[in-house]
Amino acid sequence: MEKLLIIRGRTVTSSDIDLIRFLINKYRRHGRTFISRKLAEAWQWVQANGRLKDRACRDILSVLERRKIIDLPSPLRRSTRANRDQHPLESVASVKTTLIEGTVNEFRPFTIKMVTRTPLENQWNHLMRTYHYLGYKVLVGTHLKYLVFSNDRVVAATGWSSAVWKLAARDDAIGWTIQQRNKYLHRVANNSRFLIFPWVRIKNFASHTLSQTARVLNADWLKVYGYRLWLLETFVDSERFKASSYKAANWIHVGQTKGFRKQGNSFEFHNQPKEVYLYPLYREFRKKIGCEAGDLPSLDHRYLLSLQQPAPKGGKRMILQHADWDRQVLPPLDLSEADIDALTDEFKNFHALFHGAYKRIEQIELSQCYLQGLMSPIERKSMEPIALNLMDTHRVRSLQHFVSSGAWHTDQLTQRHKEETAKTIADHLGVLSVDSSEFAKKGKDSVGVARQYCGRLGKTENCQSGVFIGYSSSKGYALLDRRLFLPEKWFAEDCQDRWKKCKIPDDIAFKTKPQLAVEMVNNICASNLFPAKWITCDTIFGNSPDFIDNLPEGLFYLAEVPSNTHVWRSRPHTHVPSYSGKGRHPTKTKLKDGEPKPEELRKIAKDPSLKWDTAILDEGSKGPIVAKIARLRVIESRDGLPDKESWLFLRYCPDTDETKYFLSNAHVDTPIDEMARVCILRWPIEQCFKEGKSKIGMGDYEHRSWEAWHRHMTFVFIAQLFLLRLRHKFKKKHLH
Repeated sequence: MEKLLIIRGRTVTSSDIDLIRFLINKYRRHGRTFISRKLAEAWQWVQANGRLKDRACRDILSVLERRKIIDLPSPLRRSTRANRDQHPLESVASVKTTLIEGTVNEFRPFTIKMVTRTPLENQWNHLMRTYHYLGYKVLVGTHLKYLVFSNDRVVAATGWSSAVWKLAARDDAIGWTIQQRNKYLHRVANNSRFLIFPWVRIKNFASHTLSQTARVLNADWLKVYGYRLWLLETFVDSERFKASSYKAANWIHVGQTKGFRKQGNSFEFHNQPKEVYLYPLYREFRKKIGCEAGDLPSLDHRYLLSLQQPAPKGGKRMILQHADWDRQVLPPLDLSEADIDALTDEFKNFHALFHGAYKRIEQIELSQCYLQGLMSPIERKSMEPIALNLMDTHRVRSLQHFVSSGAWHTDQLTQRHKEETAKTIADHLGVLSVDSSEFAKKGKDSVGVARQYCGRLGKTENCQSGVFIGYSSSKGYALLDRRLFLPEKWFAEDCQDRWKKCKIPDDIAFKTKPQLAVEMVNNICASNLFPAKWITCDTIFGNSPDFIDNLPEGLFYLAEVPSNTHVWRSRPHTHVPSYSGKGRHPTKTKLKDGEPKPEELRKIAKDPSLKWDTAILDEGSKGPIVAKIARLRVIESRDGLPDKESWLFLRYCPDTDETKYFLSNAHVDTPIDEMARVCILRWPIEQCFKEGKSKIGMGDYEHRSWEAWHRHMTFVFIAQLFLLRLRHKFKKKHLH
């Protein structure tokens, strides 16, 4: 028998043409739809649910008519859309459009009504025609329509219809063959319409509606069509929407359409690809289809990530290449695109060093995501942008829980970071540094936030302040430890609610910044990981006896102090005054009469007899950093009395016309060149802050709890360590 053509997967023969012509002649006055049904009956062509494929038969008839093989009757006259719209509310209930605003919890429970083939279906059609940007269209094939109500107010509408026949992104994600698709496509439904009405402003309502509708959809589908669905699909126009509601409802992004739309029985290219999302209703649907294979990637939130790189040895896939590396964050290396790709393995091996701090596999994945997010090119590196850009789903809550309250070992992660940092930069000429850094914040709910001096802004502002310890050597520099400073007013009775909300441990006592710093310094020195002969600090710590007096024995300090600090150039004489015969006997030591008063450091700096030397402190990007330096032995003043003898070290920068003042407990025979070297090593900790805040999201966090702040800072430290190791490993060679 002669084959004529294949339409809708069916071969049409000359005998079929004769049958079609017979049916047309017999039922011409009944119309085209009636004829297509009779043709489906004659062919016994049915869907998996037993329903006739009359729509497919109608397509075949249309193709045959265009080819002038058959002559169909004229379409029966129906009311046009214009006629329907003349009286749009004749059979539609009026809808209240006053604003509904609040949270999901305030309006629960919502009622989800299936309105297909009910009096409310006209209302669904009218609302879609009025408010949806695509308007109303007849849903294709098997379909169900839903309206969502809050009490008596309609707040949302969804429509579900037959799945698209061919969709490469979906078909690749499922992994089925053409034969399997033909057999099981009816188990997939398309979310062809989703509408939250413009008068509804309920936070997180869209994702809640999607989740709840998916739960009732399968039961209704079974009731109406006699079988259950296994998978849902939808398209999102990325030019209009971010798909946040689908991501929050755990739909899985699997790719894009190819930019074609069906036009009759052919496809027309419109160059407007849409994002494709899937939602499995049955976890093991691949087994049902018979397409499960060991080499298929898991259909979960990491699906797209697994496609963008090969699985490493052992089968574990990484998320690294989903987001590009930020070229500005990477060290200034001469790397090609191939080199950047090869960084994946470097990061995988580096991140594995810290796995012992976590209790669950998903925590390892979340930590990897967070760490890479800090080094990615996204503009603001807080929770939501990191989750959306790296995990292809709305995993914000998971990431928030992981950082703020996840059950894993923060101390172990911190200790491992110190150990790995020591392997990288520890050196017998290393120098410790202490500094504070502030983070401007709005509101009063973040842990430790208060109006206090903010160095970044140069004024008193609402901010958080942390104390940090850094380490510098010829091998590089890094931050080692951190403590969040809690202002004294946070310990007042009226702050107890804030204390609990921020989950501050009960054993935290008030400590000044110098007290926090000296505790960390002593811990680091006791660990023996970082050999250091010197420590540097700014005026907050250099001017604090609590800090200076409690440093480890044998550690030299070069402490910056204010210009109005008082010292003597030679030790004055003191005594306890003799008893005058009246009152109490004197016990306090005082300066003897006629002894000179202490001088301010800025006065000493202007003394023309002071000998200044010119020194090249370092090689900068614009040439050598030149300064004038001087030093002399002085007697420190404490409470107006002479104290210990120290070095006064002065550094004058001609470029800025600024003089810095430092006191040091170094030995008398310490070379001035060594003090100059240590002085310049105050700069690396400030560079850590600059790089951290501008490139690695150090200040972009939106956490409010005590634990989350310390965890975030640790991740920043680890990111900086990884970038330092890249500089060491690839500075003079390419990756292979």
